[in-house]
Amino acid sequence: MENFHVVFPYLGWHFDISRVAFQVGTFKIYWYGVIIMVGLFLAIFYAYKNAARYNVNWNKMFNCVLVGIVTGVIGARLYFCVFHWEEYFVPGKFGDIIKINEGGLAIYGGIIGALLGGLIVAKIQKMKIMPILDVTMISFLIGQGIGRWGNFMNQEAYGSPTGLPWAMMSEGTNNIAVHPCFLYESLWCLLGFFLLHFYGKYRQRYAGQIFYMYLVWYGLERTIVEGLRTDSLYLPFQIFGTDVRVSQLLSAILVVVGLICLIINIKREDPFYANYRRKKGVGKRKRKSKA
Repeated sequence: MENFHVVFPYLGWHFDISRVAFQVGTFKIYWYGVIIMVGLFLAIFYAYKNAARYNVNWNKMFNCVLVGIVTGVIGARLYFCVFHWEEYFVPGKFGDIIKINEGGLAIYGGIIGALLGGLIVAKIQKMKIMPILDVTMISFLIGQGIGRWGNFMNQEAYGSPTGLPWAMMSEGTNNIAVHPCFLYESLWCLLGFFLLHFYGKYRQRYAGQIFYMYLVWYGLERTIVEGLRTDSLYLPFQIFGTDVRVSQLLSAILVVVGLICLIINIKREDPFYANYRRKKGVGKRKRKSKA
């Protein structure tokens, strides 16, 4: 289906949306792809403007970005296909793995793939890893916050039925009022972007601190929201007799890892960030003038 009538019944909002942004002949450009590209462009632009603040060479980092885009797409597709093993890894179906135009990309796989590809290039270029992770994770939050609206245009990544005031329904949800999970994650990621950006600008104490904060911030949200999703990927086996959502388990692990790293480094302060705050006058107390 390419057209949806979206309703927020308790708010009285009605929208007619199309998955197709524009068409050239028989070739269709979908809003999902357009929105993802906008998010990607803004994420790259942020990294370009702020790389120096994190003591990162932008020219070298751009090489990481180029490779990371490619490996990110590969990772997103493989993550999805691995947890739909019976649909893709059977005789006669292997070729379907490359058919990304039919859907099936997982955001965690994209993040993992992009990081692996980008960090390999960073190591080859003998770059420091933690500063790259700091600026990259803030950039990711931009891309994630904007990119989730592609799910809205496709009417996917929604949650279970709900009677909350902001419930959403359309043909894509079988006209059942559901949690707009795309909206939850979009707002959370954009809020996280602003919080981590300003923390990094005025309060960051060491390389890697923003990265650890990202693990906690995004992991916490995804742990909760993934539990509402109806299209989650599940582990191929049960834990304690219960089916486990892959991304929910991974998110919970990221929260724990992030918290442990923040606690371990709680008294750490790198000279680069101390000097940066000193130059900006951050944290200096104003002297009271004597009468």
